[in-house]
Amino acid sequence: MAKNIVIIGSTGSIGKSTLDVFDKVLKDYTLLGISANENVEELKKQIKKYSPKYAAIMDKTKEKELKDATHGTKILSGYQGLAQLASLKEADIVLISVVGAVGLIPLMAAIKAGKRIALANKESLIIAGDVVKAAVEKYGAEIIPVDSEHSAIFQCLHGNKKEQVKRLIITASGGAFKNHTLAQLKKVTVTQALNHPTWKMGKKITVDSGTLMNKGLEVIEAHYLFDMPYEKISVVIHPQSIVHSMVEYVDGAVIAQLSNPDMRLAILYALTYPDRRTGVIPPLDLVKTRTLEFCEVDLEKYKAFALAIKAGKEGGSMPACMNAANEIAVKNFIEGKIPFIKIAEYVEKVMKKHVKIKTPTLEDILKIDLKVRHITQELING
Repeated sequence: MAKNIVIIGSTGSIGKSTLDVFDKVLKDYTLLGISANENVEELKKQIKKYSPKYAAIMDKTKEKELKDATHGTKILSGYQGLAQLASLKEADIVLISVVGAVGLIPLMAAIKAGKRIALANKESLIIAGDVVKAAVEKYGAEIIPVDSEHSAIFQCLHGNKKEQVKRLIITASGGAFKNHTLAQLKKVTVTQALNHPTWKMGKKITVDSGTLMNKGLEVIEAHYLFDMPYEKISVVIHPQSIVHSMVEYVDGAVIAQLSNPDMRLAILYALTYPDRRTGVIPPLDLVKTRTLEFCEVDLEKYKAFALAIKAGKEGGSMPACMNAANEIAVKNFIEGKIPFIKIAEYVEKVMKKHVKIKTPTLEDILKIDLKVRHITQELING
């Protein structure tokens, strides 16, 4: 059945992959709305190609330029524009793929509108999991995960009872530095950090993959998505990125979801669930794959991962603090201002300074996010 789709973050990595899915598989779907942060040139190209009814640009200074260059598409801007786009009455599914805490604004708007949400923005659940969860229940919204690991768990849980789950097993590629020693990590360059061995992703998440922060964030996300205690969520390194995650049941059965590493599969499943369609990625050849390796996470080497788990277990406003500090530290690393090894160190310093709010409101979380970003940058500036 054809559906009207809104993509929040259509010019990013996930957004572009979603548009590719539209081109190849979902030609019967309608692209109702798209958005960008500041990449107005790419957004213009997308508007020209897809003729969406709505488009939003986060950077308000570029609203007039976008309006002057497009005809027939209603242009929205700023946080309000993202919220409007996410809550359009005629939208059947809202895919949220922006990176960072900014995703919380359109997510809450979509939830309050009772939408089905294809969620590729993990940070929203990280910083405001309890608030998001309560809103989903209140407004009758639905969240379908788009991250490959959470999509895999979602699929492996299908048709089974949650109380019979022994644990969720999230896999991690290990990023670009899985074979590096601590000494070698001190010499990592930005170019090396952005060269992921198996996945093509945006810069921030690629760096997070190298520090393994992304897996810590995914554990927190899984905790909220699947209502699972942290004690029942494990992470293993799996360099081949073929097994995207697993669910172990109390009888000893382990159900896994396997496929070639391609985000378009999880995107397609989120947009067509509970149906499946063919033709988006090449089939998996297990004979050619040959070896599937798994090993434990080295907590000394992957300090950022340990910090994320610590923040998740502490709860309250600590995950928001940890996430904001990490975003600023990663930004500074990408800009060449701090070494790779310092990312986790700055996150830890900021977390130690943070005075946790046990039950933060949405307003509290947004204020903490802004405050911690400022504190982290001041700390880096010295």
